[in-house]
Amino acid sequence: MNSSTLRSSIAGPAGAIECAIDTPAEGKPRGLAVLCHPHPLHGGTMDNKVVQTLARAFVQLGYTAVRFNFRGVGASQGVWDEGRGEVDDALAVVAAHLAAQRAAHQPTAQPLVLAGFSFGGAMASQAAARLAAAGAASERIVLVGPAVKSFAVPTVPADTLVIHGEKDDVVLLSDVFDWARPQALPVTVLPGAGHFFHGQLAVLKQIVVAAWASRSGT
Repeated sequence: MNSSTLRSSIAGPAGAIECAIDTPAEGKPRGLAVLCHPHPLHGGTMDNKVVQTLARAFVQLGYTAVRFNFRGVGASQGVWDEGRGEVDDALAVVAAHLAAQRAAHQPTAQPLVLAGFSFGGAMASQAAARLAAAGAASERIVLVGPAVKSFAVPTVPADTLVIHGEKDDVVLLSDVFDWARPQALPVTVLPGAGHFFHGQLAVLKQIVVAAWASRSGT
């Protein structure tokens, strides 16, 4: 993302997982944001522009932002697992970075945010559900253009931030509404935006930042 981005790898269930880590320039991070990229078989990587935009938003908010490549993408080992093992990859990244916090002798674990774009939104939601079932609920979930039709996207907490483009022709807005409606879950719609938010990434970033400001009352 920039010259200060740290590239590293962790041990994952299918081999090494390539990661990119960005941290706030000043002060102790307020939490950890793990970001999941779009479909590996359709060119999705951790360097996708929407995923990088989410990373910039979370760094601005004071979080350590961790992007990673799912198995079989970039330098990550393994092969595509149709959205099954990819959830395990996300959970491995979360576990590794929480363990790094403990190794740094931090008195308490930092709050965790799980976020994802398209396919990555489905993976982030599934990972969050598994963590919650294990008694380790995330602070918040952020889903951008979540692939609700092609992959399982479980019910999410009421404060989940869902952002979708009005003119998304990859994941239809009507399908996202059909998924959100039974949960009475608000969806933030960006007028005129397509699936990849071309020309509107700055607005996308501001929506995420503003959602945190609104939540904290600042």
